[in-house]
Amino acid sequence: MPDENTDSLRPPPPTGWRRRIARAPLLLFRAGLGPLLGRRLLLLHHTGRVSGQDRRVVLEVVAYEPDSPAWTVASGFGAGADWYRNLGADPKTVLQFGNRHHAVTARFLSAEDGAAIMEEYGARRPRTARRLCAFMGLPSDGSASALRRAGRAIPFVRLESDPPRRLESDPPRPFV
Repeated sequence: MPDENTDSLRPPPPTGWRRRIARAPLLLFRAGLGPLLGRRLLLLHHTGRVSGQDRRVVLEVVAYEPDSPAWTVASGFGAGADWYRNLGADPKTVLQFGNRHHAVTARFLSAEDGAAIMEEYGARRPRTARRLCAFMGLPSDGSASALRRAGRAIPFVRLESDPPRRLESDPPRPFV
């Protein structure tokens, strides 16, 4: 996990009209329009550590592996973000990707894994990576070494799809 010094440099979460704009994709998911957001965003359900209530947040997908399936997301507001801390307390959850729901387990990635992910993300989306680093107060000129440094400072989470569970009431499936 990133150190506290790095988290203190991060901008505070948006308030007022900026918060409303940042939360607009959540309204699209609630209206059943998640597929309009493509493969860049997902809706993560998480359980509040204190309240025990269902919470939701829309996150950008940094990497997607359709074969597993697995999604990698980053906490732009650091390890102190509520959704990040909630997953630390209860890593089993559900996400919505398009119109499909997936049971997933959160796995927190190491700083070195984050460095490799950010370098690859910067190669695919250089402009977005530079803007993300600037927003978070991290220096990045777009070079691989700067992106790797930024990736070490950003907490990444891999959301791995859980295998479907077979209920005892389900009849055995015949071999075909």
